Amino acid sequence: MKKSAKFITTALLAATMLVPAMGVSANEAPSTQNNEKIRVLVDMPGKKEQDQAKDRYGVHWDFNSEGFTTNMTEKQYEALKKNKNVSIEKVPEFTVETTTIEPQARYKTMAASQSTPWGIKAIYNNNSITKTTGGAGINIAVLDTGVNTSHPDLAANVEQCKDFTVGTNVRNGTCTDRQGHGTHVAGSALANGNGGLYGVAPQSDLWAYKVLGDNGSGSADDIAQAIRHAADQASALRTKVVINMSLGSSAESSLITNAVNYAYGKGVLIIAAAGNSGPNLGTIGFPGALQNAVAVAALENVIQNGTHRVADFSSRGYTQYAGDYSIGKFDVEVSAPGAAVYSAWYDGGYATISGTSMASPHVAGLAAKVWAANPSATHTQIRGDLQNRAYNNDILSGFYAGYGDDAASGFGFSRLQ
Repeated sequence: MKKSAKFITTALLAATMLVPAMGVSANEAPSTQNNEKIRVLVDMPGKKEQDQAKDRYGVHWDFNSEGFTTNMTEKQYEALKKNKNVSIEKVPEFTVETTTIEPQARYKTMAASQSTPWGIKAIYNNNSITKTTGGAGINIAVLDTGVNTSHPDLAANVEQCKDFTVGTNVRNGTCTDRQGHGTHVAGSALANGNGGLYGVAPQSDLWAYKVLGDNGSGSADDIAQAIRHAADQASALRTKVVINMSLGSSAESSLITNAVNYAYGKGVLIIAAAGNSGPNLGTIGFPGALQNAVAVAALENVIQNGTHRVADFSSRGYTQYAGDYSIGKFDVEVSAPGAAVYSAWYDGGYATISGTSMASPHVAGLAAKVWAANPSATHTQIRGDLQNRAYNNDILSGFYAGYGDDAASGFGFSRLQ
């Protein structure tokens, strides 16, 4: 689907919020005619005031120096918004990056002809390949709608299954996918072939982190908490982690930006969908637009000018930033298969979907496969390897695609050969 225009609200609250001048004591909740809750980020100037606010409103996630998130009514929010000491910043909701809400096609059983879908063959640069290998010892954290961890092509890979949408504490052992998107993404990255489907790196371990709801959208704070958790797990377990985020928003969230920088600083490689707002220029969504995330554009199974074609729906960067083979904010970095991609589905079957959501896990899987083959490499070295592979596979077809580093395909198609 296209990026949602819904917003989560972030409020930076001053100490005067909790004084009687607001008309409500610290232990009383104001009456309201509208009980619908909105998510806000609260940051108080002092620890005492911060603790009072936590007691009053409750805590969804605590981000320490950044504040804490909570739910409150629109009336409560509007009252705080009117206070001259309150600073308010709106933060976008994040949604899956697919071109349609429903799949283009669904299948109850595995189609033998699809054991290695076109995108996998393209990544491996081998149209005859029937089985994939690699990724052992590398963890791919799929931050998404959850994953069907009982799916025959994924079950053997599951190492972690966690739900971040409930807040306060991570819920272990549950990451139910009722939407399908997360299961599909995981399949492209690491399907193991036990049910017949192969992903790019079938020996990778799956960390299935549910950060989006059954409607395919979710709060920035849930996503940020999952990113930080994956980074902390990477440090605690002394393991290598690739985060895949096939989700996006047109507006930046400070919580997610800070979380991405935190994870990158801990040696985690972050891969993200570029967005589905193409072919217009300057449409890269967040978190893909961040400098410490690898933004992936979507390719079609169409050959023009001797190369695959960048899909029209795939978001583009800016032409003025193209050509320098360096990555800044709002740059497409690499490209991968993202149109009409066949993969696993939440009901145990399979489905075909299009979107940069589908391109991102191909690169996450490639990163895991390359990293497993070079275990002493750092995440920045693996990122450089992905760029070099793309550099050697220029994309010359699609709006704004052309020789060199372009606004549509970035460095090019990152693949194995």
